[in-house]
Amino acid sequence: MASSLFDSFYYKNMFSTSAMVEIFSDEGRLNAWLATEAALAKGQAQVGVIPQQAADNIVEAAILDNLDLQAMKAEFDKVGFPIMPLVHQLANACDPETARWVHWGSTTQDIIDTGLVLQMRDGISLLEQDLNALINALAQLARTHRNTVMAGRTFQQQAAPITFGYKVAVWLDEMLRHKERLSELKKRVLVGQCAGAVGTLATLGQDGIAVQQAMMNELDLKTPTVTWHTARDNWSEMVNWLVLVTTTLGKVATEIATLMRTEVNEVREPYQTGRGASSTLPQKRNPIACPRIIAIAHRMREFSAAQFSAMIQEHERAVGAMPIEWMIIPDAFILASGSFSQSLDILRNLDVDSAQMRANLDIGGGLLMAEAVMMGVAPIIGRNQAHDLVFAAAGRANDAGKTLREELVKDPSIMQHITTERLDELLDPANYTGSAGAMVDQVLSKLEAIKEHG
Repeated sequence: MASSLFDSFYYKNMFSTSAMVEIFSDEGRLNAWLATEAALAKGQAQVGVIPQQAADNIVEAAILDNLDLQAMKAEFDKVGFPIMPLVHQLANACDPETARWVHWGSTTQDIIDTGLVLQMRDGISLLEQDLNALINALAQLARTHRNTVMAGRTFQQQAAPITFGYKVAVWLDEMLRHKERLSELKKRVLVGQCAGAVGTLATLGQDGIAVQQAMMNELDLKTPTVTWHTARDNWSEMVNWLVLVTTTLGKVATEIATLMRTEVNEVREPYQTGRGASSTLPQKRNPIACPRIIAIAHRMREFSAAQFSAMIQEHERAVGAMPIEWMIIPDAFILASGSFSQSLDILRNLDVDSAQMRANLDIGGGLLMAEAVMMGVAPIIGRNQAHDLVFAAAGRANDAGKTLREELVKDPSIMQHITTERLDELLDPANYTGSAGAMVDQVLSKLEAIKEHG
């Protein structure tokens, strides 16, 4: 039986996706290491450091089926470093002459770092697809509900009208910034490592930089300007991007779950028979995906702190930093994939109850329109006097259980300045959403510009 939720038959694909788990599986890891060793040999042959035939043989041998995984694991348990057993297995798969050139001039961290970069590149590709799909789903919601009026809330209380499209546009704009950040950080993260024991490439003599460039060309990675064995800021940026975007999704899930409350009931997760059922309360349709997304967001923040710890290193190779990254980076990508997948399912199929949104605008007797009335009469009598008069009327309405309109129409201090028709206009929530629609349009235009320019 699996001990991890990622590998669990029962919890599978609730906090992860199978595709991302596969990338960071043992098979994915070993294939990335083998690809790195093969590229190292090819690059060295191009520069003339090792014979071309040896490089060809190493590339041919560098496949997973050639590894005795049980023997490799037994050696790893004894040696304690993961790459030496791999090198021995790869050498065993080659003829004696070729075996001499396996892993020539490299070190363990070169292979581990470059292999993990290859895995991250594949992981980024998957997340980028889902990120674009999330952006499109949010854009559709914002466009559809540009003018769907609902209560805006501050401190968990009704404050003034907004539109649901405006609320979604705030989420969308945040996701567009994450997209921009990802585009930038890829240039810094997708960089390989080939440097030798202390990072100077001394084992390759004067050919070190040339080998490094040839190797990275083979892997389609950027060549570093200087060895980054103990410079982990780029990987910290990667992890923190994952934390940022999953936290945004956690915020969205929190909002959706809150709006699903019985007393609010304005949006709902997509429903199918039996979904969200309670083991004891027959009437319940609980949020199901939202709790997972929120839990992932909370868990991800711990990875941020851990990766920052891995940045603090001594000398040219740290004692305990590498294992931190081995633990957190795969899990961060895997959990992010779960957050993206669960969020996409919700946002593509979100049940938006515009009628309930409109009904909820009236539950406070029109009190959330107090600011609109104040601003309507302020040009006539001044803002401060208007505030005091409407504040007093709202207080009377609260105390007497009356609507705001009922108290306003009885107050000559206000009604001498406006007609009842004008009062009703001011009390209509649809007339007091300000620039909400224009802001939705601006965010959608920003998205179109991004798509147009790639």
